[in-house]
Amino acid sequence: MIDGRNRTWRDAMTTATLAIAALSPVSAGAGGLLLYEFGTAEPGLAAAGYAARAQDASTAFTNPAGMTRLDGTQVLAGGQVMWLNTEFSIDAETSPGLGSNDGGRAFGWNGYVPGGSAFLTHRVSPDLAVGFALAGNFGSMLDYDDDWAGRYRVQDADLVGVSVMPSIAYRVNDKLSLGAGINGMYGMFDQKVAINNAVPSLGDGRLEIDDDTWGWGGNVGVLYEPTPGTRLGLTYTSEIDLDFSGPAQFSGIGPILTALLQSRGLLDARVDVGAKVPQQVMGSVYTEIDDRWALLGNVGWQDWSEFGEVRGGIDNAQNPISLTNPLSFDDTWHVAVGAQYRANDQWKVNVGLAYDSGFQDGNDVSPLFPVNSAWRLGAGGERQASESFKWGFTTALLYGGNMDVDKRSTLPPALGGRGNLVGSYDQSLAVVLTVYGNWAL
Repeated sequence: MIDGRNRTWRDAMTTATLAIAALSPVSAGAGGLLLYEFGTAEPGLAAAGYAARAQDASTAFTNPAGMTRLDGTQVLAGGQVMWLNTEFSIDAETSPGLGSNDGGRAFGWNGYVPGGSAFLTHRVSPDLAVGFALAGNFGSMLDYDDDWAGRYRVQDADLVGVSVMPSIAYRVNDKLSLGAGINGMYGMFDQKVAINNAVPSLGDGRLEIDDDTWGWGGNVGVLYEPTPGTRLGLTYTSEIDLDFSGPAQFSGIGPILTALLQSRGLLDARVDVGAKVPQQVMGSVYTEIDDRWALLGNVGWQDWSEFGEVRGGIDNAQNPISLTNPLSFDDTWHVAVGAQYRANDQWKVNVGLAYDSGFQDGNDVSPLFPVNSAWRLGAGGERQASESFKWGFTTALLYGGNMDVDKRSTLPPALGGRGNLVGSYDQSLAVVLTVYGNWAL
């Protein structure tokens, strides 16, 4: 009897560990886990012209080669708020022992997620420019209800990735510029998962891991202007490893599970979670049709198949545990078209449409990753308020449609298992509002 009970609690421990091992950076962006929305003009264009636009200081991040087009010293600062409607609906096949709580809105504070960025460029000479970018383009805040049906897989999962990027650009000739930057990403990570105590009177326990770390990568860019008013841009961003490690913080677990963990030296062990921010390539075009109209476009790729496995483990000399969770993600593709219309000397209007493919099977997405393929529709305006200052605003709609979840467990909740979680995220969408300003100093 005791052995059977121990197996139950050992399974609960393994369930919690697997949930942590499966953790990787999650984001509010559909089609992948990296955002094009970070407090600039990009949402209003659906990111069209991302690597070729080079119209303000944000080019220090999107394509450093574009800094050679900017005179003097330029500073851009922007902020945004994103509201996401991502709610889970339980299907009849979900294990009854998991309850009926759908979890509420999965992201942020009741669906709201803030963001922002700041950029600086400086023209050192006619052919040389330097810059700096600070952008939170990676991460999320997953915040399900504590008693939701999928709590044994994830309760909360917060990760914020902030890129700190110094960069340099050189104009080779009147048509060609090259740029490069060092991408230092500061990652802050916190995940909570419920532990099934298998005794109703005890309720659920909890396991939490939190840490912060630095990961390092870089980006390079090329900007080519074959004719005045037409620019071709290409940028490559390398992968970044984020390796988190922190103490396993157990709470609310029953005495038998506590004793089991303690006997194996796991109660105060450190948990390691590692994941890659994938490499990506973006090719863009910007071309002026006349003195009022310009057309923009993108084709992009993100290497999510290399993300493939999330490394996890528990460091303990007596009983080390190493877990690798195969995610089997697909590479993602991004296609965008956009237009700019200059209404007069003060106002410019931006519009854009994009499609991002999904990195998961839409018939079985993970509650850790309630995002997949999406359409982006954006619009915005920009006003040249003075010779040295312009400001703008954008609004964007990201539509992800329906995403099904079908996660099964061989062990039912009554025996300490995670149970079957079956349902869908219906009509998922996000709305983004952005305001930014660019100063020429």
